[in-house]
Amino acid sequence: MQKFKNYINGEFTESKSGKSFKSIDPSTENEFAEISLAEEYEVNLAVESAHNAFYGEWSKILPSKRAQYLRAIGDQLKEKAELLGTIETKDTGKLFKETKFQANYIAEYYYYYAGLVDKIEGSTLPIDKEDMHVFTTRVPVGVVAAIIPWNSQMFLTAVKLAPALAMGNTIIIKASEIAPTPLLEFAKIIDKVGLPKGVVNIITGFADTCSKFLTSHPKINKIAFTGGVHTAKHIVRNSAENLSQISLELGGKSPVVVFKDARKDNAINGIMASIFGASGQSCIAGSRLYLQEDIYNEYLEELKSRVEGIKIGDPLSTTTQLGPLATLTQLQNIEEKIKQTIEQGGKIITGGNKVSEFKHGYYFEPTIIECANHNLPVAENELFGPVLSVMRFKDEENAIKLMNDNSFGLAAGIFTENNGIAMRVSKAVQAGIVFVNTYRLISPVAPFGGFKNSGYGRESGLEVMKDYSNTKTTWISTSTEPLSDPFNIR
Repeated sequence: MQKFKNYINGEFTESKSGKSFKSIDPSTENEFAEISLAEEYEVNLAVESAHNAFYGEWSKILPSKRAQYLRAIGDQLKEKAELLGTIETKDTGKLFKETKFQANYIAEYYYYYAGLVDKIEGSTLPIDKEDMHVFTTRVPVGVVAAIIPWNSQMFLTAVKLAPALAMGNTIIIKASEIAPTPLLEFAKIIDKVGLPKGVVNIITGFADTCSKFLTSHPKINKIAFTGGVHTAKHIVRNSAENLSQISLELGGKSPVVVFKDARKDNAINGIMASIFGASGQSCIAGSRLYLQEDIYNEYLEELKSRVEGIKIGDPLSTTTQLGPLATLTQLQNIEEKIKQTIEQGGKIITGGNKVSEFKHGYYFEPTIIECANHNLPVAENELFGPVLSVMRFKDEENAIKLMNDNSFGLAAGIFTENNGIAMRVSKAVQAGIVFVNTYRLISPVAPFGGFKNSGYGRESGLEVMKDYSNTKTTWISTSTEPLSDPFNIR
């Protein structure tokens, strides 16, 4: 069994309490790793280390040197992509071919922000005062707490770590206790590139004994969180203790709408990618499908055929198309929501059960459910699994109404060959990311984030550099005269 330690102040450390926990391989339900448990002592040590580094050696590092560190992280990601992918697959059940590809591609995020390090400029202000030179500069916010979920760990770490380091911040990364091993392995990369001690710390633990102390710590200046709405509310309350800045990237229940003029082969592939890619365990999963009435039966029949042909199996195999869910809790929640939906009139087109051919593992059949009621449990709630709710719509106005009738607003998909429809619907839909005739794409250049209960703030892109910095305004008097008497105002 592999053993993993927390990474604090440039050292791999055991928990002071001696406590640890096991990580489960969701494809076998076997324990495959033992992880040292970070609690209040480790959290405080990590924060103090980051704080000392921020005001110490790291503050003297030139931007060009920070860029070198970022490029080195990217190079190591490419070199270790297969190892990181294997570990992430064993801990989460995500397909190896995807985790390997993602670890490789995510290097581009570190290269991108390495290129931005020396591009963040201040400005000289045309101030309305005589003999005054006034200018602004961008300065780092300080110590960042990054809370990372178990899914897409390399991506969701990169969009926080890369801009944070680029701007000169220090950081504590809290890996999900559900599947922490990829990030604890990633810590070895951080250690290898030679960053000053304390600049990057990676820990893992449970909510009450780790996350709570981290997000409320008085020396935390910014919290970057990705996860569920329920946890986000706790973090917001915790942040009242330190008045830290917060960015939240939360869940989604993303709609995909297909108009009758859409190119069928493209739309079908887009739908399949949106919900069955990564076994539906993606925050932008297109789990609500709206088909225009004229094409409804035709598309539903083809989708059923495609879904029933999906190869389920070992996520490490390159031929597998759908792996297990990450946790038993997810599987049980999906089963319960499907049961409720059927009781309320939903109709299973295909799937709907745990995969019977596997004795072990959290495997669930790719599922399509026809929903006459737009607000049935599977159509309304984020399930984080391969479950697609399918509904009809009449026209453009009806489609927009249905797409927006949900508490989430992360992503949306539109399939049509009519540019006018594409522009009008993309403008009207309440979502932070809109895909037109495509789906499930990311780039370091493109901002990522949502509206409504999907959170606030953005990750990736140029603008996020502002989220990891503060504006400083400097006033310099150029006058040869002394300041006027403050009690003699003219």
